[in-house]
Amino acid sequence: MIGLERSTVRLIPYTKEWERLFEEENSRLQAVVGKYVLDIQHVGSTSIPGMVAKPIIDIGIAVKDFEEAGVCIKPIEQLGYAYKGENGIPRRHYFTKGNPGTHHVHVYEMSSRDWHDRLIFRDYLTQHPEIAKEYAELKMALAQRYPTDRPSNTDSKAPFVERVLRLARSQT
Repeated sequence: MIGLERSTVRLIPYTKEWERLFEEENSRLQAVVGKYVLDIQHVGSTSIPGMVAKPIIDIGIAVKDFEEAGVCIKPIEQLGYAYKGENGIPRRHYFTKGNPGTHHVHVYEMSSRDWHDRLIFRDYLTQHPEIAKEYAELKMALAQRYPTDRPSNTDSKAPFVERVLRLARSQT
């Protein structure tokens, strides 16, 4: 049901199973880092009802301070995650789990724009099905164009994502 080889772009239809899988992983994460974190959220396309998505559960974790969040690294690794450092996004702790990959964890400062952008993008698409449909169509076209090139796939979605973020911010 979940899991994707590195560099591969494969989309599958939305399933409520993703929410259950998030809840299970949330419980595991809460057990090992709950006392250090402010919030844990299901983010990414698997968190948007009806959205086609790569079958990987994205989890956002909010912390007060990036440096202090270093105490979370070992406990998260003990759950089977590989720590990837900031992995191209400053002040983000990034983890992957599974081979093929099943989960990604993104640890951000709660006050950061990256944390807020993850949530408002998800919430805007959830509340605006016509925009979500447009995003799904773009994702499917890009998956056909870049089936083995995740960076190009992601980069090609950036203008759409920025447009949605501008719309969402203008309404808050």
